[in-house]
Formats: sequence, C-alpha cells, structure tokens
Amino acid sequence: MEILWWVIVGLVAGWLAKVVVPGREPGGFLATLAIGLVGAFVGGLIWRVAFGATDTGGSILVAFVGAVVLLVLYHAFTGSRSRV
Repeated sequence: MEILWWVIVGLVAGWLAKVVVPGREPGGFLATLAIGLVGAFVGGLIWRVAFGATDTGGSILVAFVGAVVLLVLYHAFTGSRSRV
C-alpha cells in the first residue's frame, strides 16, 4: 500500500512541478511520474540534510520541492529555455 501512496504522491508532485517550472520537459505521463518519484527521493534527501529528520511522512510538499529542484537542474544542464 505504501508503494501505491508514493506513486500517487510522485504523480501529483511531478505534475505540480511541471506546472510551476517554465520550459519544456521530456515525455508525458510516465515522465511526469518519474520526475515526481525521483523528486520525492531528492526532496527526502534535502529534507534530511536541512532538518536532520528522516521521516517525511509521504509529504507531497517534500516531493514537490524535490521535483522542482530536479526540473531546474534538468533545464540548467540541457539549456532549455522557457517559451513565454
């Protein structure tokens, strides 16, 4: 059941990050899910370093922050620009 929760949190976090971070991201549904899941992991690492806490409680906020950091790094390394 916990894995299902992280899939849902990852999907929502990836979608929110794609909405907030300008520019084009690769892929569709699966890429959004992957960005969110990896973002949840990155967010958990940031949470652990910043606050010394190991339990994030499956927080959508932590996953969202990680996904945003992941997308910003993606844009920095690929040179993607926002098309406004």
